[in-house]
Amino acid sequence: MSEPITPAISDRICKHMNEDHGDALVLYAKAFGNFPQAESAQLISIDPQGMNLSVQIDGETSGLRIEFDRELKDAQDAHYKLIDMVKQARQMQQA
Repeated sequence: MSEPITPAISDRICKHMNEDHGDALVLYAKAFGNFPQAESAQLISIDPQGMNLSVQIDGETSGLRIEFDRELKDAQDAHYKLIDMVKQARQMQQA
């Protein structure tokens, strides 16, 4: 069993996503947040129910909450969920 999604784990996931997967965060905002014009996005926090993003559009910053389709069990589950959501978002962008 992996670690529960505590604030410390949330911070670790956010740091990793913001440093290495900014393109994925923009995809989340476009596909799941109904922000098709998102230019950049940062992951602010993640919890078992969803994630909070800060999205930049035309120099303006908006907060965005994306709810997951199910409650996440732990940090490993979050990892797989975020990967699944990127794949899903890419397919939605191509449709």
